[in-house]
Amino acid sequence: MRRVFSIQAQHFSILKSQLLSLSGDFSHFQFLDSNTYPNQYSQYDWLCAFGKKDAISPLENEFNELFKFHQKNKDWLFGHLNYNLKNSLEKLNSANPDLFEFSNLHFFIPQTVVFKKEGLVKVESWKFKDEDEFLLFLKRDNSPNDSVPEKQIQLQAQTSKSDYLKTIENLKRELQYGNIYEINYCIEFAQNHRLNPLEVFQNLQKLSPTPFSSYYKNKDQYLICSSPERYLQKSGTKIISQPIKGTSKRSNHPEIDNYLKTELLNNEKERSENVMIVDLVRNDLSRTAKKKSVKVEELFGIYSYPTVHQMTSTISSEIDPEKTPFTDVLKHSFPMGSMTGAPKIKAMQLIEEHENFSRSLYSGAIGYIDPKGNFDFNVVIRSILYNAKTDYISARVGSAITILSEAEKEYEECLLKAQKLFEALN
Repeated sequence: MRRVFSIQAQHFSILKSQLLSLSGDFSHFQFLDSNTYPNQYSQYDWLCAFGKKDAISPLENEFNELFKFHQKNKDWLFGHLNYNLKNSLEKLNSANPDLFEFSNLHFFIPQTVVFKKEGLVKVESWKFKDEDEFLLFLKRDNSPNDSVPEKQIQLQAQTSKSDYLKTIENLKRELQYGNIYEINYCIEFAQNHRLNPLEVFQNLQKLSPTPFSSYYKNKDQYLICSSPERYLQKSGTKIISQPIKGTSKRSNHPEIDNYLKTELLNNEKERSENVMIVDLVRNDLSRTAKKKSVKVEELFGIYSYPTVHQMTSTISSEIDPEKTPFTDVLKHSFPMGSMTGAPKIKAMQLIEEHENFSRSLYSGAIGYIDPKGNFDFNVVIRSILYNAKTDYISARVGSAITILSEAEKEYEECLLKAQKLFEALN
């Protein structure tokens, strides 16, 4: 049985730094941080999980195996859903190169979970018996051995601007033919270079704190993430999805910044992007929802982050846990519509055809499942992936393409989203 105890922390920022510094000691480590953004649905301010007691990486029937694993252990699970899970869920395939080794689905039972909630820090651990033992472990010297290289890291575009503009025109033809209504097209910036992923995450937290930030280590594979988007949450019988579609840059001048927010709210293109994905999410959730329980709780909410304003909608549903395994809610909504398009299957086929890389963990999800089967997952965007075996660094960004899209503006939006990622690397 896990030992459960509270710990006293005078400075939560110091405690977070101490916890993050533990990542070098464990093959499995995950830190999820809301960065104090107010969100009525969030259950924790932050969570940290480290050490591997057990793990699961099924090769088929992934969600069914995940449910059985959780039912057997009734314990915390932390891990990821890879975008390429789509190939198991639909008749799809991926032929683009994947330079990372993230399995389609991987969850680990951590030795220790630490979380902050309502001003209190609690520990649930198989490893530590009490507060004194845990704090002694935290205070030992665990300074990182590697520093960020002096030479600046300049990620290179893997798709030229001219090729990007041509692709957008090709995709707009698909829209004109009526094959799709919206598609999320992404590009990659990459380089081979040694990296200290923890320092980069700490840089990114300062530059771009977001409500679904995460630092994830799975052996030699790392995710450094400043996501503003929730994919899916389950709390009791209630399911919440909060897709983002609609982006505007910010200004340092309050009057101009407010104008940009209002312009985003009233922008016909951005609203049409958002409502299409809201309809897609409503359809996805209806597959596991009680009759007439799917609701749009907020439409076109405007939320502000360090570099962008975002248009976010909130959709909810109720499930019957007695009839529906909680993993079915994930199974029937993954990948999230905000990162694919509509109709979802055709959009994913065109994504595979027009992008020149395998998305891997990008466009997937990172999160946790608690012992009761409640869960919360982000959308992996605004992220850096790092393969420590090969020193391959990758940042992927994209935007939603509709019939109203202007290719030059879409390219500018991609660069805007990548800006803080580039800065965090140096």
